[in-house]
Amino acid sequence: MLSRRTRIVLSVLVVASLTFVILDLRGGQGPLSGVRSVAANVLGFAERIAATVFSPVTGATEWWSTMRDQSAQIQALTAENEVLRAEAETFANDRARVMALDEVLGIAGVGGYRIVPAEVIAVGPAQDFSWTITIDAGKSDGIEPDMTVINGQGLVGRVVKTTSNTSTVVLVVDSSSAVGGRVAGTEEIGIVSGTGRQDSLSFQLLDPAADLRVGDALVTFGSKGGRPYAPGLPIGEVIEVGGTPGQLTRVATVRPFIDVSTLSIVAVVTRPPRVDPRDSVLPRTGISDPSPSPVPLGSGASEDPGDTGTTDGASPVPSASAAPERETAATPEPSESGG
Repeated sequence: MLSRRTRIVLSVLVVASLTFVILDLRGGQGPLSGVRSVAANVLGFAERIAATVFSPVTGATEWWSTMRDQSAQIQALTAENEVLRAEAETFANDRARVMALDEVLGIAGVGGYRIVPAEVIAVGPAQDFSWTITIDAGKSDGIEPDMTVINGQGLVGRVVKTTSNTSTVVLVVDSSSAVGGRVAGTEEIGIVSGTGRQDSLSFQLLDPAADLRVGDALVTFGSKGGRPYAPGLPIGEVIEVGGTPGQLTRVATVRPFIDVSTLSIVAVVTRPPRVDPRDSVLPRTGISDPSPSPVPLGSGASEDPGDTGTTDGASPVPSASAAPERETAATPEPSESGG
């Protein structure tokens, strides 16, 4: 229990507190208004000084926190960008491979060639050749030396060596290469030789009086048994003709249809068509003087009934529509280096 004196003191303090509160609420003109004003000024000045002194520290803390958040965000966006870029490159590469395979299957279907698709795994000189590639198909896939190698644009070269799972291919642009060629739309033949340059071939007509023009396309004349070169394959386009008709020697410069620097998907012709496809494999834009309708593949295009030039182990590719059959002119086969 509180004593009487204590109760009196508490009552006085409560009454005094209420009095000061009432006076302050009535307009702030109470006896403590001056004290409060002085205290407010002192406290405000102290707050301003504290803000001036500590603002660099608080600002630095906020800046560092912001920088850490931004750095983490940048790292996350960079990682995400790398993943998206890798996915885009993979998609582009896969799309290019599919297109290249589709092109070579198109040639096989139109020309009636039996092929084994392969991928280029190495490029560089080998043995006595300057321009060779290595592909990932070999003896186990039925590949043998002196088989023709093509891609979606035309003749690539011929196989010179095989192992169980790989093959070495000498390119048509190699200086040792010689291919029997024919001018599309005509019966004029000659020898297409490699120059050692990836963008140039040399074509020497056997008949110096034959008509040859810039823009003429060349196709393979074909070797006996289709080795080393199957018939009817696009070789290149004449871009320059040296000499005039009647001269002893006439040599033309030919730009190959293939791009050596971008070889990726190729195919080995394991069995040529039994009937020369003539100019049917050439793109229409590659023939300056359109030739007659191609020889139909029909029942004589392959050894197996119904064979339309499919890949070994792949789905059949529809061949070109058959045209009325005609006889292939008998032209002496030119001598070729390596076939």
